[in-house]
Amino acid sequence: MAMEDDAGKSSYIKVESSEEGTTILNSSNPATKVKMLLFRRMLVGVSDGRFFMGSFHCMDKQGNIILQDAVEYRSTRRSSPSPMEQRCLGLILIPFSCRTSCHVDCSIEEQLSLLLLSG
Repeated sequence: MAMEDDAGKSSYIKVESSEEGTTILNSSNPATKVKMLLFRRMLVGVSDGRFFMGSFHCMDKQGNIILQDAVEYRSTRRSSPSPMEQRCLGLILIPFSCRTSCHVDCSIEEQLSLLLLSG
């Protein structure tokens, strides 16, 4: 993740996934972690190469994510660099088993404050 000079610009923090579930911060209360993500823009990659961008709506105990106002991005060709095709989907569920990456949009200040909370 590259740091930017402008404090007002937004960037993404990574939400890590593992066999045990999803890790956002090193906080003791998982509900607090998930509440911090509510209604934030989230970019989720899935195993077939597609990406979904939408507002985080909820997550269940199994780690499945629901995004609202979601847009799907997929490559139209296998060659690199390939143009991305997009389509609006609305409300979608992304199963934990299909997820390969998950990034949340936030400001640099929020990233720094979240890092201070975890230490």
